[in-house]
Amino acid sequence: MPPHQITKPRRHILGRAAIEISFIIFLFYANLLMGEFTRSNGRGKTLAFALHDIFTVNNLYIACFAALIGYFVFEFLRRKL
Repeated sequence: MPPHQITKPRRHILGRAAIEISFIIFLFYANLLMGEFTRSNGRGKTLAFALHDIFTVNNLYIACFAALIGYFVFEFLRRKL
């Protein structure tokens, strides 16, 4: 077998994993952004202020951890069902 045929499925799996994890992180930040506007409806609350408030290092760690857990749970369920 040529070497490019062996690595193609691995790239496909890694690409799918990266897309799924990125989507979970996107949903996490979208949820934080919606919560930022519904929690405090103060006047003068701008999108820039809300983005500055939610994009922190701690939120990034939580998002990555939750995305990895979510990916592995969905991958387990995908193979089990």
